[in-house]
Amino acid sequence: MTDSQGDTATVIRRLWPAEAMMLRDHLLRLDSESRRNRFGSSVSDAFVAHYVGRVFRSGTVVVGAFIAGELRAAAELYPLSEVLAHEAEAAFSVESGFQNAGLGTLLMERLLLVARNRGIRVLQMNCLAHNRRMQMVARKFAADLSFDTDQVVAQVTAPYATPLSLVEEAQAEARAVAGAFMQAQRSAAGRLLDLWMLPLPKAA
Repeated sequence: MTDSQGDTATVIRRLWPAEAMMLRDHLLRLDSESRRNRFGSSVSDAFVAHYVGRVFRSGTVVVGAFIAGELRAAAELYPLSEVLAHEAEAAFSVESGFQNAGLGTLLMERLLLVARNRGIRVLQMNCLAHNRRMQMVARKFAADLSFDTDQVVAQVTAPYATPLSLVEEAQAEARAVAGAFMQAQRSAAGRLLDLWMLPLPKAA
């Protein structure tokens, strides 16, 4: 999926194990509150680096939101069983400068599509009680919310997979790859233009 606002395009696509460092850098850029919302407590940079080192070893699917070629938000889908999982846990992170821009909604839409096409019917999200943004996103998708003293558990039911949903995911990924390629081309063209605009050295 590619969402465009003015000159800024948002590319939603899956991350692959070779791109783990992109996820690490994104999580390290989270401010203290956003990091606490993502992990449920304050965590160190060393914890984040160790966490990312094992994310892609557990069958996790990671979907990212890229703006101008940079990963600015991510959603992670953790199947709760290694074989034929029907339930999964979902986690979201959005950098502070890109919150309230609909990225959580875009990521949830894609994560639900990914889940249904893998036979996962129930997505569970744990968030802190004060994390209203995540609760609002969950409510958009008819989530059942259970409130505790300091946290909220949201459950979203995904529909069954269909041939149409499988095609939809494949097409969305194809569009995302094309969008990422265009972003890379624009970035390279911008760098070339910057070099071209540099003043020529004066003759000796």
